[in-house]
Amino acid sequence: MKKLITILPALALTGGLLAGCGKIAALDGKKDDSRQLSIVTTIFPEYDWVREILGNRMENVSLTMLLDSGVDLHSYQPTADDIVSISDCDLFIYVGGESDGWVDDALKEATNPNMRVINLLDVLGDGVKTEEAKPGMQAEEGHHHGYSHFSDSDVRDRTLSDWTGSWQSVYPFLEDGTLDEVMKRKGENGKKTAEEYRKYYETGYQTDVESIVIDGGAGTMEFVKNGVSSKAVYQYKGYQIYDYASGSRGVRYFFETADEDSGAPRYVQFSDHGIEPGKAGHFHIYSGNDGFDALSQEMEHWPTYYPADLTGDEIREEMLEHEEKEYDEHVWLSLKNAEILCKAIAAQLEELDPEHRDIYSTNVSAYVEKLAKLDGRYKGTVEKASGKTVLFADRFPFRYMVDDYGLDYYAAFAGCSAESEASFETVSFLANKIDELELPCVLTIEGNHHRLAETIVENTRDKNQKILTLDSMQGTTAEDVKKGVTYLSVMEQNLNLLRESLE
Repeated sequence: MKKLITILPALALTGGLLAGCGKIAALDGKKDDSRQLSIVTTIFPEYDWVREILGNRMENVSLTMLLDSGVDLHSYQPTADDIVSISDCDLFIYVGGESDGWVDDALKEATNPNMRVINLLDVLGDGVKTEEAKPGMQAEEGHHHGYSHFSDSDVRDRTLSDWTGSWQSVYPFLEDGTLDEVMKRKGENGKKTAEEYRKYYETGYQTDVESIVIDGGAGTMEFVKNGVSSKAVYQYKGYQIYDYASGSRGVRYFFETADEDSGAPRYVQFSDHGIEPGKAGHFHIYSGNDGFDALSQEMEHWPTYYPADLTGDEIREEMLEHEEKEYDEHVWLSLKNAEILCKAIAAQLEELDPEHRDIYSTNVSAYVEKLAKLDGRYKGTVEKASGKTVLFADRFPFRYMVDDYGLDYYAAFAGCSAESEASFETVSFLANKIDELELPCVLTIEGNHHRLAETIVENTRDKNQKILTLDSMQGTTAEDVKKGVTYLSVMEQNLNLLRESLE
């Protein structure tokens, strides 16, 4: 991943646009186009980091924050004035996630051939996380592919009915090239080439059982192997939780038949990324006659089945959708990330303005030291806390923060979710989780509407949990800046609230 890029000469804005629109007012500094640096940031944390690194050089720089009126990053669209501000600036800093999809078009209008651009996600590279689904979280249609992180207590027993239906192996579609585009996409997103992924999945998918018919009501599974059918009645035998080397987790559900003469495998394990009752969309299956222990050792061979009424093209499209990664954009809520990003910003300022590189170097060193000290206080607070789990009755933009300190979490919605109405199941799950873990607080993010938090509290056993609001800095305004709000002050306040929620 590239960390920093320089914009090459690009399309100029039309004369009418340039004549009709001016640069939006910078929050600090006085603009002198002949000498001053012009820096444009999208969100408050970027703006405040630049301000700290500039120090007393602020009065010689035009510094603009585009999202200065409380507009959320996820709903922001640039105005014509914003595009003009970006077009001739010396340094443009933006987050780089899905919410910044407008940036590519904006940069095509760049009139400064020497513009420097910092994409926060690119700077962090492999440190960027994807959105994850957690138990109880409201799923967005088309975006829920199962759980990879959960607590043991979240796992529930399931019945064979979850896999009822007629199923077909995907192995033939890999062999005939139908899934080549899927392997190509995996190669683009992953750490192997498309051909390496193809070999990996060829081993995983390989099977001579072309179809399986499951009747949960009757408790039967019918395996069709090389055109020959074998059928048996199965009983549920529990589940096993697996902790993988990658740090993710999985669950397999066990079924066994006592019929040794049917020709069907005696032992079967299902894995569909689910951990609770629910209809499977596809599944991996492990089967044989040597016992559950032997099957549990199998990690390389996992025949995969999709509904029999889907065409190969439809299966390919489902797999491609599964490959679409939605990155968690809220990277600024990690103090560790902030240190890395501030150093990247300082490096660009030193190149743009080498005459004052010593000032920028000194300032960033001092600021990074403050970030590290606050990071240490977060770590100490969590280590001393009696609780290690937080629960958000809201969107959850704090994954980077909780991961930094080894905290677990539950939330109503993912950080970038467009959902606002929680289902009865989500409310019930979160209320029960509060009771189970005896959580003293329910957390929300900034905003005026916390009705969901109140509803969840009303559905708990004791109905007395505090509702605390952490600030994700997605709505920080120019007025807040004038009042003295800083990135560090917000993170300090969040620490105080986090401490209270973990008591």
